[in-house]
Amino acid sequence: EKVAILLLNLGGPQTTADVEPFLYNLFADPDIIRLPSAIGGLQTALAWLIATRRAPKSRAAYESIGGGSPITMYTMEQGRLLEEALNSGGSGVEYKSYVAMRYWHPFTDEALDKAVADGCTSAVVLPLYPHFSISTTGSSLRALLSEMQASHPQLMASHTVVPSWHDSRGYVNLVARLVAEELDGLMRDVGPLNPGEPPPTVLFSAHGVPVSYIEEAGDPYKGHIEKTVRLVSEQARKLHPHPASYELCFQSRVGPVKWLEPYTDAALEAIGGRGCERIVVVPISFVSEHIETLEEIDIEYREVAEDAGIKHWRRAPALNLDGEFIDELAHQVTSAVNKPVVSSVEA
Repeated sequence: EKVAILLLNLGGPQTTADVEPFLYNLFADPDIIRLPSAIGGLQTALAWLIATRRAPKSRAAYESIGGGSPITMYTMEQGRLLEEALNSGGSGVEYKSYVAMRYWHPFTDEALDKAVADGCTSAVVLPLYPHFSISTTGSSLRALLSEMQASHPQLMASHTVVPSWHDSRGYVNLVARLVAEELDGLMRDVGPLNPGEPPPTVLFSAHGVPVSYIEEAGDPYKGHIEKTVRLVSEQARKLHPHPASYELCFQSRVGPVKWLEPYTDAALEAIGGRGCERIVVVPISFVSEHIETLEEIDIEYREVAEDAGIKHWRRAPALNLDGEFIDELAHQVTSAVNKPVVSSVEA
């Protein structure tokens, strides 16, 4: 038996020339910009307008991190390591990993075509978004299942979906370890707290979504994020049993509508305003380094922190190629293999 592992992720421009078409693909997705049905026909025109206007600033951001996003490289390597881990167990099943990006190459249809050409007869769909949202996992699943139903009915009839893994023990323990390591490093580098000095803050920065997704569409994303942060904080306190404040904020808002709060920049200003000079920022909803960690957090938000009086900054790495992360992905796949077919995009 040959099983395809379909790794769903956002995708990212490989060069600055890719930025504008990537942005168009992003904003043309009705799960990203939710227009009323009466004006849904304007989606394409609006996407081009937004992409054209945002492209110069986005290109500059990508230039600041080397000219392109590393997300595809990381995802490909995650898939290779996952494949190795799964195939080393002698289960009699051959696993093949395929990267299916939502907004840039390799797209979903490319991944499915390759899986079928390689002789895969069933599939495990594994979103690399730990937390379900209609704008991430939901959108990627809708695109995947539509393509699967139209072009690859054999996989449609024999697949299973991992909708989220935000509270999986392996994931929680891994993030907690990374947090504790950064706290240990911070205290080692800076030294003990001075008399009266506030303890360090661990700031979990998650990708935001519009509030309307939660309140009107019933998106479980906020609850998933909050549960992860609670579980990780509990475990990190055991690994680093010293005073620290644990807080959650949301980044990457776009447009005039209200998004989940507190916003990361406002949270940093508040932390500095109360005299806290030590911080560990944790990109909680990102499994790979990309523009929102390397540029938005490491450059933009670090400057906000410095302006707010935060003197000592550390940022926990994304999960990237950590061995524990690969083990967690393997656990999710093997747990899913014997489950019944799941075609729903609901969490």
